[in-house]
Amino acid sequence: MRKNERKYSLGRLLLRTIPIQFKAAPLLNVAHQITGTCHALAMTARVITFQMLFDAVTRAAAGQAGFADCVVPLLLLAGASFAEQIFNGLWNFMFGVSFGKAAGSITARLQRKLQLVDPVRFEDTAFLDNLNKAREGTWSVFFFGGILFIFVFFYLTYLVSVGAYLFWLKPALVLTLLASFVPALLSQIVRAKVFTKLEEESAPLRRENEYYQKTFCDRETFKETRILGAFKFFHTLFSDTLSLLVGKRWRAERTTALLQLALNVTTFAGMAATTYMLFDAAIAGEITVGAFAAVFASLYQLFYIMNEIFQWLVSDLNEHIGKVANYIRVLDIPEVTGAEGTPDLSEGVSAERVSFTYPGRTSPAVKDVTLTIAGGETIAIVGENGAGKTTLVRLLMGIYRPSDGRVTMGGLDTAKTAPSAVYKGISGVFQKYQRYKMTLEENVAISDIGVKAEPGKIESALSEAGAELEGVDLDIMLSPEFDGIDLSGGQWQRVAIARGLYRANGFIVLDEPTAAIDPIEETRVYKQFQKLAEGKCAVVVTHRLGSAQLAHRIVVMDAGEIVDVGTHEDLLARPGKYADMWSAQTQWYERVGYKG
Repeated sequence: MRKNERKYSLGRLLLRTIPIQFKAAPLLNVAHQITGTCHALAMTARVITFQMLFDAVTRAAAGQAGFADCVVPLLLLAGASFAEQIFNGLWNFMFGVSFGKAAGSITARLQRKLQLVDPVRFEDTAFLDNLNKAREGTWSVFFFGGILFIFVFFYLTYLVSVGAYLFWLKPALVLTLLASFVPALLSQIVRAKVFTKLEEESAPLRRENEYYQKTFCDRETFKETRILGAFKFFHTLFSDTLSLLVGKRWRAERTTALLQLALNVTTFAGMAATTYMLFDAAIAGEITVGAFAAVFASLYQLFYIMNEIFQWLVSDLNEHIGKVANYIRVLDIPEVTGAEGTPDLSEGVSAERVSFTYPGRTSPAVKDVTLTIAGGETIAIVGENGAGKTTLVRLLMGIYRPSDGRVTMGGLDTAKTAPSAVYKGISGVFQKYQRYKMTLEENVAISDIGVKAEPGKIESALSEAGAELEGVDLDIMLSPEFDGIDLSGGQWQRVAIARGLYRANGFIVLDEPTAAIDPIEETRVYKQFQKLAEGKCAVVVTHRLGSAQLAHRIVVMDAGEIVDVGTHEDLLARPGKYADMWSAQTQWYERVGYKG
């Protein structure tokens, strides 16, 4: 566990998970626990009525009672046995149903939480490891939340009721049973530490293993992997990480198996001692033959339940405690909050001495940047890879909050304003756009889900983006996996651009979304974008300088800093980064026929 991560005690985890599990299906949970209590009492009633029947038969055999005296105990035993089976069936059925409801609710709770987490956390490998562990822990949360209910309403009810019966017969019987399970309890405490450590060590490896598997199994990556002949390479990495995971699991299981052996020996010794005490009590006349027969017949079930408590409840609780802690740890991450408001984008967007450092890094990605975008102005941000262009755009859009300095959007401080308010009127198209496995209409209209989809507006956005999709209707599914079609890379990019144009906006950003389009076609798209951006704040991020000159101003970045600002002509007129980049690209532009 990392030093800065919060630790959670068993009691705290139970207090956190019980409400989560209960709220998933309140009425069903209440019915489940009532049924469990009735099941436990029916089991104890069967032991008592068993004694009543044997005592009646013993008296009848001695001529002290008749057949009629045996009928009532027999009927009571039959009723208790029947009730036990009915309640057992209902209890197991409700458990299965409540599991389905709770699992969905617990997963949905985690997903809702992720909407409120600072987006920059997704750049933090420690957070990604915790998220992986939290997802693994959804079943564990259900188990943890329900374990106390099961223990109290079923197991504890049975142990208290049958324990009272045994204490009434002979107090030493109860003490012997309890003493035989003390070593087992100690072994489970050790087991808890073993599996908590296992989960902490497994999460990073599991995330690596899942990624390596995707490289040769996922639809988006397997083609390139095979063409490169890299299947064996990634499969070896997959196998190696899997071996490490299995090895860690095996060592943990080996350690706990030895502890389990000690538990079984202790259980056997306790059963032997209790059996001896029963024989001794029956011979000495301290208990009746019926009591001896009832307790002896139910002794195996009693020890089985005691074993179940330690081997299933306590043992599994210890195994899952680390996963539950990881789930709760993600829920406890501070949420991004702020005041409500509506940005007036006619006031523009500004950054005042803004710096930003990614989690786990020491050097800032953006350093002491000051920039103002006036209402209705289009700027282009250019620079080499790693210059900080995309990071600056995310800061200007309010996706990231600056480490130092201040970003205002339409008069609102992005660090003090609720994200939902900041994002009003913003539209963006990014280099890593999404190919949603939905219809063409949904792929475009999803950018503005607050209003009803308008087919005419969607078609207009597609046309403005230059998406020439002949014979493709709006209702066609864009996924071969769901009996639909696939688009080329360039067509998908145009759909992504149409998605950004469809959303009502006063501030629009294109962050290198045209990488699969040739320079000439890219220039055509940006010229169209220039018309659509009239009267709006607009930012274009591109590494192709031919398109940058369409902006009112060009911002040149290098090593996280703004090193120059001006028009295309101004920047070419003086020595600097932009002039060097333009000179390096001139031959390329001439080859493709671009006229700058």
